Amino acid sequence: MRRISIDELLASREETFRLRELLGKGGVVAIPTETFYGLAADPWSEAGVRRICETKGREGSKALPVLIGVRSHLDRLGVEAHARALDPYFQIWPAPLTVVFSISQPIAASRGLRKLGVRLPADRRLRELLRAIGPVTGTSVNRSGSPPLDNPDAVEGLFRRELDWLVDGGRTPGGLPSTVVDATSVPPEVLRPGAYAWVRPPTER
Repeated sequence: MRRISIDELLASREETFRLRELLGKGGVVAIPTETFYGLAADPWSEAGVRRICETKGREGSKALPVLIGVRSHLDRLGVEAHARALDPYFQIWPAPLTVVFSISQPIAASRGLRKLGVRLPADRRLRELLRAIGPVTGTSVNRSGSPPLDNPDAVEGLFRRELDWLVDGGRTPGGLPSTVVDATSVPPEVLRPGAYAWVRPPTER
């Protein structure tokens, strides 16, 4: 496993290119988020998604959330929602809020479903990285049933043989995981309470 600081990574186009290339070939990387470390793979890569499921020891049919860096990434993911339906969430984002949208066709991360959980994370450096490399999966770094990890040393200690890179952003805030809301329901349904105190989208107040 290679360990590189996120600041060093962001300062080098060559390094971000290497990371993007690695993910495109089915690589799996740990990245720091505004809550815990996440397992990042190319969301279209069946090999990468399968590796994450094996690493976590979780059911392979369970969808993985995806992190985006800019609004246009939703189009790349095939999100089916009009701008007016998306605007309320972009009034909240960036935030620890994962929103489930309909997508035009399944991708590897959605595990056969035409729904996908998406988040524009609150961590500025992570958003900058995502703008450079594109959307990635963002499920927490942990074995299924164990607490998620916020310490890069713990990530390296437990997963050094299963990860290709560890992007070191120092200790993350931890606390609660992201709140998950299903925007395909009317009104949107909270699937998991978490770090963002959900009431309802601003335009619905």
